[in-house]
This record gives sequence, structure tokens and C-alpha cells, in this order.
Amino acid sequence: MAAPVDLELKKAFAELQAKMIDTQQKVKLADLQIEQLSRMKKHANLTHVEITSLPDSTRMYEGVGRMFILQSKNEINNQLLEKQKTADDKIKELEQKKTYLERSVKDAEDNIREMLMSRRAQ
Repeated sequence: MAAPVDLELKKAFAELQAKMIDTQQKVKLADLQIEQLSRMKKHANLTHVEITSLPDSTRMYEGVGRMFILQSKNEINNQLLEKQKTADDKIKELEQKKTYLERSVKDAEDNIREMLMSRRAQ
């Protein structure tokens, strides 16, 4: 009777370990993406602050591949604000994904604890 229980627990622990490793990798990836997006957002914000101090008649160029295109100050400001907004949205989305992953691992751990407690009670 003890052998099937042990096999069942071993299988559950193996699944939990695989899930933990996978989740930890996904959380690390999400952290790296959040960090990268934060840097991009900060860069766009600093550029926006610098551009706003320039006069409207200043010629501004946007880098596109290996060339530069003349753009108006308003267009560049709008692009920078849009970059900041999309970075914020992606950061929020990644944070939600990260909390979901952490919660799913915690649920799996709790399920195994319950299984152990029920086995000990028998």
C-alpha cells in the first residue's frame, strides 16, 4: 500500500519541480523585459524633456535604419510620448503575468502540502 503512495508523491514532486524551474525562468525573463522597458521609457522621457527646451524652429531628425528623416518637433514629441505609453502598458502586462506565475506555483505547492497532510492522516 505504501509503494503506490510513494510513487504518487514522487510524481507530484517531479511535476512541481519542473513547474518551479519553468516558472522561475519565465519570471526572470519577465524581470529582464521589465528592466529593458523601464530603461527605454526613461530614455524617451529624458529625450522628451530635452526636446521641449528647444525652440520650435529647431530642425530635428529621426533615425530610420541608416538614414535620418527630417521631422517636426511635434511629431517627435508625439512619438516619444507614445513610446512611454506603450512601455507603461507592457510593464503593467508583464507585472500581471509575473504575479500569475508566482500564484500558480504557490497553488501547486499548497496542493502537494495538502496531499502530504492527507497521507499522514491515514
